Amino acid sequence: MALNGLKGFLGIAEEEKVPATDEDVYYEKDKETQSEDTSSSKMILVEPRAFSEATQIADHLKKRNAVVVNLRRVTPDQAKRIIDFLSGTLYALKGDLQKLGGGVFLCTPNNVKVDGKISDENPKAMNKGIKRDKEEDEFNW
Repeated sequence: MALNGLKGFLGIAEEEKVPATDEDVYYEKDKETQSEDTSSSKMILVEPRAFSEATQIADHLKKRNAVVVNLRRVTPDQAKRIIDFLSGTLYALKGDLQKLGGGVFLCTPNNVKVDGKISDENPKAMNKGIKRDKEEDEFNW
């Protein structure tokens, strides 16, 4: 208590503000932009060739841009690692991940709303017993 009196006498502020972290800034920006127009958002198309490019995709998401990711240029194991990484990123950003087709995914931060749904299978192909391409089978997970 005497220390507080001494601080007051010397003119030292009682409370020191803690600098905001990146996460705090992200959510503060979310509150500010909820009422604003989202015309500054972009749709980014990415074809990663290695797992190391997943951080670039995460950076786009942190900037509140939607990202379409085409994983056909990486191996299925690398594709799974990239999707796992992006799933964690989107969870932290309260975003969403949707599969658009064989190896193509849509990643959206929480400021982008997606309406509609794309079905996984072609009903005509299922009824006629048509086999899918090997490429499509690689990304059937």
